[in-house]
Amino acid sequence: MSLLGAVLTVAGCTGGPAPPPSVPSAPQALALSSTAFTDGGAIPAEFTCAGGRRRPALAWSGDARGAKAFAVVVDDPDAPGGDFYHWVVVDLPAGTAGVGNDVPAGALQIRNSAGTAGWTPPCPPSGTHHYRFTAYALSAPTGLGDEATLSQALDAIRQAAIVQGRLTGLVAH
Repeated sequence: MSLLGAVLTVAGCTGGPAPPPSVPSAPQALALSSTAFTDGGAIPAEFTCAGGRRRPALAWSGDARGAKAFAVVVDDPDAPGGDFYHWVVVDLPAGTAGVGNDVPAGALQIRNSAGTAGWTPPCPPSGTHHYRFTAYALSAPTGLGDEATLSQALDAIRQAAIVQGRLTGLVAH
């Protein structure tokens, strides 16, 4: 990979391996919110590559009966190469109602489109990008291990998703 390709991959919305499957979908029954931004609002710079690079806190509520675990996926559908996955965490314990900078014990952060297990902050190369934060209630833990791929994680979420909630934030370059 060229130095430019490596920089673009780390920057957040381009490069990387072949695109994984599309974002899983389930009935909307969870309300997802953040203290950092409102649905359709701007994500503050402190949560982007231009600022503190922190992950915004998320909270969800609603009918998640039967949930044995939760998952969160943050993606950018406006990335030049298609969906760019900024964060995927699976197997958040049943009863979890949100996540902040710390991930609960037992949860597994999957390698994202940048190739890192953890949060890659939004950093659009140009224009305004929509960052979709989606929480899923799962019928069972995924059972994935540390070496799970992004595609495996998205497939596992797709198979186990009972309901979901989505919050979309914007970042303009």
